[in-house]
Parts: sequence; structure tokens; C-alpha cells
Amino acid sequence: MSLIITDECINCDVCEPECPNEAITQGEEIYEIDPNKCTECVGHYDTPQCVEVCPVDCIPKDPANQESEDVLWVKYEKLTGNPGRS
Repeated sequence: MSLIITDECINCDVCEPECPNEAITQGEEIYEIDPNKCTECVGHYDTPQCVEVCPVDCIPKDPANQESEDVLWVKYEKLTGNPGRS
């Protein structure tokens, strides 16, 4: 799954710079995550960095964008041009 930012977002700006895929941008009211770019930090970190830094815990998995870890690795490879798991 990709992640989603909920309405509890306080626009604190800490998540955006943590995203290695530049999937987080400021939306009209709150930050938003582009599901086409979100890999849940697969390929970069062991845990999603936006979730780690969010002070209000408003970044859950998006049930509308369910993806397996294998799919997230493929997305990582496409976004970065780096080979995935060996």
C-alpha cells in the first residue's frame, strides 16, 4: 500500500523533506502523498520516514491503494533506476 495523509495533518512541514521519492507535496489544505511515487520507503529505509517524524500520527496505509512489498520494490526500481532486491 502507499500511505495517505489524513485530515488530522497540522501542516507542520516535517514529512515532506523526509520522503526520498518526493511523493509528499503541499495540497490545498493539507499535505498529500502521490500514490504513484510512494514506496513506503522500500528500497531506502526499513520504515516509512514520514510516519516516523509525524508528530500527530496522521499517515496510515491507504486502503484504496493496496500494494504488496513486491509491487513497492518494482515501483522503487522504476522511480530510482536502481535494481531492487538482489
